[in-house]
Formats: sequence, C-alpha cells, structure tokens
Amino acid sequence: MDLKTLTYLVVGASFVLYIAIAIWAKAASTGEFYVAGKGVHPVLNGMATGADWMSAASFISMAGLIAFLGYGGSVYLMGWTGGYVLLAMLLAPYLRKYGKFTVPEFIGDRYYSSAARIVAVVCLIFISFTYVAGQMRGVGIVFARFLEVDLVTGLLIGMGIVFIYAVLGGMKGVTYTQVAQYCVLILAYTVPAVFIAFQLTGNPLPQLAFGSTVSEGNAGGGTYMLDALNKIVLDLGFLEYTAGGKSMIDIFAITAALMVGTAGLPHVIVRFFTVPNVKDARSSAGWALVFIALLYTVAPAVGAMARYNLTTTIQTGEVGSPDGNLAVADVPEWMTRWQSTGLIDWDDVNGDGHIQYYNHKTAKGQELEAQYGWKHSDKPKFSGELMVDNDIMVLANPEIAKLPNWVIALVAAGGIAAALSTAAGLLLVISSSISHDLLKGVMIPDMSEKAELLAGRIGAAVAIIIAGYLGANPPGFVAQVVAFAFGLAASSLFPVIIMGIFSKKINREGAIAGMLTGLVFTMGYILYFKGVFITPMAENIPANWLFGISPEGIGFVGMILNFAVAFAVSKVTGEPPEHIQNLVEDIRTPRGSGIAHDH
Repeated sequence: MDLKTLTYLVVGASFVLYIAIAIWAKAASTGEFYVAGKGVHPVLNGMATGADWMSAASFISMAGLIAFLGYGGSVYLMGWTGGYVLLAMLLAPYLRKYGKFTVPEFIGDRYYSSAARIVAVVCLIFISFTYVAGQMRGVGIVFARFLEVDLVTGLLIGMGIVFIYAVLGGMKGVTYTQVAQYCVLILAYTVPAVFIAFQLTGNPLPQLAFGSTVSEGNAGGGTYMLDALNKIVLDLGFLEYTAGGKSMIDIFAITAALMVGTAGLPHVIVRFFTVPNVKDARSSAGWALVFIALLYTVAPAVGAMARYNLTTTIQTGEVGSPDGNLAVADVPEWMTRWQSTGLIDWDDVNGDGHIQYYNHKTAKGQELEAQYGWKHSDKPKFSGELMVDNDIMVLANPEIAKLPNWVIALVAAGGIAAALSTAAGLLLVISSSISHDLLKGVMIPDMSEKAELLAGRIGAAVAIIIAGYLGANPPGFVAQVVAFAFGLAASSLFPVIIMGIFSKKINREGAIAGMLTGLVFTMGYILYFKGVFITPMAENIPANWLFGISPEGIGFVGMILNFAVAFAVSKVTGEPPEHIQNLVEDIRTPRGSGIAHDH
C-alpha cells in the first residue's frame, strides 16, 4: 500500500476514534463541560495530562531544536520537565483543594475582586491564543506533508475535528480523547526512535543508543554517537554539537521562564480539577510525570539521530570536496516531498550540480568558499545551499532513515494527536474563561446552567476559528511561539497564583498591578524584538537584549517584576480582609490538622 493511502487510513482511523469518544462522553452539565465532573481516575488523568502538556512543540519541534542547537536546545528539555515538577509540587494540590473550575475564578476569589478576575482572563486569553497558534501550525505542517493538502485545508480539517470533540464533549470528552491521543503520540514517537537507534548503533533503546558507538558501515563507525556527530558538524563549520551556543544568563533565563511558565499554564492546571480529591490530584501528577518521561527521555536521542542522518544524507563524501556533496540529480524522494511544504529547500548557486551544506558564517565555511569557489545563498535560513526548518526533523526522520511506510503514517497520526490534544485543552480554557469567569462570574451572575453551557460551546467555537487563523499566520516556528506563551504565563499568572497560595499579605491592588506589569513588559519585549505584529524597532541580536536575555527567556524578568510590584503595592495599601487570610491558611493546611478554617 502506498504511503499516502496508508496515511489517510491511519490518520482517519484516529479521527474516528476521537469523534466516537466525544459522542460517548458528551457533556451534559457545566461541571462535565469544565472539569469532567471531577470524576476522572488518577491514572487516566495522568495520561490525559501528559497529552495535554506534550504539545506540538514537544512532539514536532523540541527534538528539531535539539538537533540543530545541540546542548543549547536542552533549555527546552530542562525547562518544560522541571516546570511540570514545580506545578505538581507547588500548585496543583492546593488549587484542587480549593475546588473551583478555573484559574481566574481562584484569582477572583483569593483577591476578592472582579477586576482581578477580569485581568486574569485577559492574561489567560493572551497566553492561550499565543500557545494555540503553535499547535495549529503543527497541524498544518503534518497535513501539508502527509496528506498532501494545502495548509489552509489542513487547518480546516483539524479545526473541524477539534470542534466536534471539544464543543460537544467539553472537558469530559477532551479528557478521554486525550487518553487515546497520548497512546497514539507516544507510540508514534518511540517506535521510529527504536528502529533508528537499532539501525545506527545496534541498540534498540534510544536512551542508551544515544551514548553507544555507531555501528560499522555508518559514517564514524566504531566511535561514540556524539563524538561522530561532533566531528561531522565541526568539519562543516558548524558549532560542536555538544557545545553550548547561548550565554549562561540566557540559558538560565529561558529555562526558568519555561519552568515557571509551565506551572502557570491554565490548561494544565485545570487538569487537576478533574479528579475527585486532593489525594488523586497528587497521584495523577505522579502518573503524568511517568507518562511524560517516556517521551522526554527519548527526545535527546531523536534529535541527535535526526541530525546525524540528515547530515550524512547531504554530506556523502569528503568534506570540502564538491563531489562529496549530494548531487541535485540524486536528491532522495523524501526531500522532494518535503520541498512542497516549503520547510526544506536547496539552491545550487554555483551550478555544479551538487548541494553544498556548510556554515558559511564561520571561518571554515569561508575557507571552503574561497577554495572551491562556492557562493552561499543570500536567502535566510540557508546553510550553504540548503535550508532545513527545525520543525521537520521528527516528522521527516523515519523517511530519512528509510523506515517502513506504516511507521511514517504512525508519525503523522502522532504529530496530529500531539497538536490537537493541547489545542483542545487550550480552547476549552478560553471558552470557560469567557462563559464562566466573564459572563457567569461578572456580567450575568444569575445565568442558568443551560445558558452557561451554551455560552461555553459558542465560546469554544469562536476560539477555534481564531486559532485556525493564527495557525495559518503564526508568529514563528512552533517551539518559539510556544516559548513566548510560557514567558507570558511566567510573567502574569504564575506569581499571583503562587502568592495567592503562600502569602496572606498580597492584596487585590498588588495582584492586579503585578499581573499587568508582567504581561505588558513581557509582551512588549517580545513584540519589540520579534516584530510579531509590528515592524521590529531593533535587530534581534544579543547585543541589544536586556541583560543579554532573549525574547524566549524574558518572561523570567517579567516574573520578577510581577513579584516586586505586587509586594510593593500591597505594602502601601491595606491588608486583605481577615476572611481572605483565613482562606489562604485553609488552602495550605491539611484537613484534619485542627487549625484549618472552613470557607
């Protein structure tokens, strides 16, 4: 069976499964629509949390970043993993004990202010739409390549699937759909990794193959994988794979922003509201960490193996010899297929019939140019005469390694599952913030449950339309866009949540001022340097960054500003009412201790 037909069958079967689950788990009340009736088993919730948290950035983009950044790409691995631990330990059990539906509801109650609740909704919408843009772009990439449809058509299909199971099933439908999506995405990620690890090293465990020797018959055979990869990329003028490409302060800031951003992501936090009690919230957090580790411990190996396979495909012989590069006439079929997506391209500038792949910015690259008369392309993102987008590395990896068609089709289904699972969670959070926090919580307090449920579904539908537009016009590659979302969460929601749990002295004025300061500063910095919606006023180069911190890591500075402003404003204004201070004490104190207050 040809690849296209097989891919349609595998992806189509996964869609049928998701829709069937949504119909079976249709939400009949606001409790089921917002928090799945608080009746999800901890193991299933852990699996759903894993799918919700491991987005297109984790599945599609993270290993691609590690492939090209090497050590520098580890900030995403450390930040996202560490952030989940932070969320599980510091926030999830306490918020579940409080027992409300949404993060803005907690903020509104804790800071005794509808204004604080509205500001939290605004922050949440900024974060969620920034995040969902990356997910929808991931959907478009997979559809464009594997189902051979244009980006807009792919997005419309993805939007239609999400519409059915998010609008119909609500959180209940999304939760059980995410369980199925986790199974699909983890198989799609690990099965190709096992195949390729065995091909290159003879060791089927990717985590161990990463540190094993390359099998004879492969480039660098007999040497350790990372040593072989270091030699290959160094010969081409690239930075050594195991060397760091970022400054220490930027690595720290990005890692910290991703960690605290993860802990402040509302669509992940709400997952812990779906279990029956605090004990189950802690248990599901542990299970989620296990399920997440299955992918994250494989990702470094996938990145390294993808870079190795790509480089040895293009660099077929002695480095520096024009004949040692892939001939244009011999371009493999997988490159031609991916070229149609615009995510890989080549330009034989000197017309010698070969594709020179090297880093023209380095002394080695300039030496090769002078010696052989090569001229690097002036197109952005090109390395010599080749351009490769980070986002194709995981998806194209099985094709580069010449794995069976069923493995390639499985990867397509996994990429879509990763993107749709997170997109659905984000869209529901947006929906609930509008229907529950704005309409029911502030504007129409006496709204009936039926009307609120309808408003939630309409809100989800509108959010899906906006998400589709952002997917067609994203402000960057998948992981970069997601990093911005984490920065916004770190600088706006995380501080007020953590202060709301652990400090009785932060009042509503401080919380509102802190959220707005963090959000405006971080958003402004990202817009200024990235030109997401406006023409950038400064070049995006480290010399112009504040303290040398990139836009991906600036959320850490925004977080510090949020804390500082909140404490300063609270200091010069009145203390929170006594019942609010008792509420904070009750949230932190275990039941049965004899000192907890009821609320």
